[in-house]
Amino acid sequence: MAQFGKASSKKGKPTYAYAIIGVALVLFLFGIVGWFFLNLRKSGDYFKENIQVHAYLSPTANKKQIDSLSQFISGIPYANRVEYISKEKALEIYTKENDSTWKQFLSENPLMPESIDFYVKASHVQADSLNKLAEMLQTAQPGVISEFDFPTETVTKVSSAVKNGAIIFLIVAVLLTVLVVFSIDNTIRLAMYSNRFLIKTMQMVGATRGFIARPINQRAIVNGLISSAIAIVAVWGSVKLIENAIPDFKLLHDTPGLLMLFALIIVLGVAISLVSTHLSVIKYLRMKLDDLY
Repeated sequence: MAQFGKASSKKGKPTYAYAIIGVALVLFLFGIVGWFFLNLRKSGDYFKENIQVHAYLSPTANKKQIDSLSQFISGIPYANRVEYISKEKALEIYTKENDSTWKQFLSENPLMPESIDFYVKASHVQADSLNKLAEMLQTAQPGVISEFDFPTETVTKVSSAVKNGAIIFLIVAVLLTVLVVFSIDNTIRLAMYSNRFLIKTMQMVGATRGFIARPINQRAIVNGLISSAIAIVAVWGSVKLIENAIPDFKLLHDTPGLLMLFALIIVLGVAISLVSTHLSVIKYLRMKLDDLY
């Protein structure tokens, strides 16, 4: 039996190698789609967090009130990059971005009132949330703000686009996960098919189900880890190549998200390999010898 076992294991090694590569390719595809999903979410957050909100100040607001409002906005957990824009600062920005020919026709600064400009975290960039923020600021600092302004249409369009994109990718992710499960399951079953006689022979000489399944299950865990490692390295390499080729992708780099994706790849690789292998072993143990041919 020892010689037969060695012979069978030698025959099984190439099959295991093909199974490892096959599973790694499927996990790699899953990882790339997952990375695109992360980029979609990150790009949506990036666009949202670059939508500027303006709190235009009342002409009667004094410096103390303006400083108080600025500090109050800075203390809001979801407010970022708070900046007081005086008329002189606004004029400097406008002149830098445009020409200064208006000076030939106008003697006074034509720009809007002074303002406190800031950005809001993506989770709060929604028309309802920003309207509530405006009400809160008006209540907390009465008489200081003359007008609260943000690009309503842009906020609505960005929120809608991100939501629709997330739904589409979620559907794709579910379908891909099903495909991954079936693909890995079939790959593992094919690998186990070549070892069916070894499994049955061990049973015929009196080996228990646990004794037979234990080393094979352990091998399945190792194979799953190897496949996951190959897939993770391939995904990481692909991400780096894409980021170097298209630098804009570096702005969307999400290390925590990638780590979660890699953890999911490991869980899928090991869990599906283990379950498929164990079910295959049980299947062949229950079959009659003649049915194995």
